[in-house]
Amino acid sequence: MQQLGRTHRSVEFKHQNISAVLEEMGLPWIVGYKPKRNYQASIFGAIDRYLSANQEVVYHQLPPIVLLAADDGATFVDAPKLEIQSTRPWQLERLVRKFDPVERDLRNRSLGRAGEEFVLEIEKKKFEKLQRPDLSKKIRWVSEEDGDGAGYDILSFDPDGRERLIEVKTTNGAARTPFFLSENECQRAVASAESWRLYRVHLFAQNPRIFQISPPLSEVLNLRPDTWRASFS
Repeated sequence: MQQLGRTHRSVEFKHQNISAVLEEMGLPWIVGYKPKRNYQASIFGAIDRYLSANQEVVYHQLPPIVLLAADDGATFVDAPKLEIQSTRPWQLERLVRKFDPVERDLRNRSLGRAGEEFVLEIEKKKFEKLQRPDLSKKIRWVSEEDGDGAGYDILSFDPDGRERLIEVKTTNGAARTPFFLSENECQRAVASAESWRLYRVHLFAQNPRIFQISPPLSEVLNLRPDTWRASFS
């Protein structure tokens, strides 16, 4: 405020604008400054310059240790509603493409693994509370034990003993941060619609929350092909 000659409210509002851009980029926003989207064009260039010069902010790797699984009843939240995609400023579109949150989260193996371990602990705690050690012992971390080919990451159960096939997608960003689904995962969702569930872990580095998505996926997600497989045969 002293350096810029601006009011407290002006500085606060600008930080809220920055939080809004960070949310669109799938990054944690500034603690204490909830996003506000009245962008000014100059903010995109300023954020681009800062993140380009401080890429550890974007590509920070969480340590490969499980976070303490919350047991306060607030971990699971409602999934965001499917909305018609609104038009974003072209400068913001360019910034999101440059620091692509889908590609970033996909390549961050330690983040994905930590998110799966977090969900694994939550599932075990669920059966501890239900006093069902028999089901807790049957939970399997499939992607860790057998690899990624099953189309889900964790084999768990409903309280009545029915199998629950859990695919975990983790981000440090907000609930609406987009994510990648493989063809194999989508096919498994169709083939095992009664038991397959997607657990979207978000705000992982700050205050982890999870929402669930059940098939059919096309009713709750905008699905579009993002890559093409190239070959000579």
